[in-house]
Amino acid sequence: MINHQWPEAEQLHSSRLLLEPLRREHADEAFLLFNDSSLHTFTGGAPDTREQLAARFARQVLGTSPDGRSGWLNWMLRHRDGGPLLGTVQATLTRVEDQAAEDTGTVQAELAWVVGYDHQGNGYATEAAAAVVAWLTARGAHRFSAHVHPDHHASATVAHRLGLHPTDRVVDGEVRWTT
Repeated sequence: MINHQWPEAEQLHSSRLLLEPLRREHADEAFLLFNDSSLHTFTGGAPDTREQLAARFARQVLGTSPDGRSGWLNWMLRHRDGGPLLGTVQATLTRVEDQAAEDTGTVQAELAWVVGYDHQGNGYATEAAAAVVAWLTARGAHRFSAHVHPDHHASATVAHRLGLHPTDRVVDGEVRWTT
């Protein structure tokens, strides 16, 4: 088992948003936001049941994968002045372990974001993900990536605004974008 020390998610602020570290208590409120099949148009699948979402949150709040190789950071988004949840941003942290690589030990972050359907088109995903990238950069992350379905133009725009660029690599039908 690899035991990396991973940072713990902290409360973050952007100009309009409060990014709350994920807590188990978010599950009921998040279920109301994410119980929407339109959010799966590009990713496939179906919304989690309330129980599945609660179980996933219980795993994610641990902050690390069972083998310790990945750090798991999750934030729930809402307006700075309160109100309902708007979405989520996630970062899965790993370290480059290839001894032949020049940047062995470099922290890399795989980013993901979801904004509830009624809140899309307001720039929340870009704003929140940019706050996470800045926070992670200050903690040693230097490489960022995301996987975006080729027809999901809104997510491609977010990735582009974060400074990511599409690659030729496709994983499960999604294009890998990297810095």
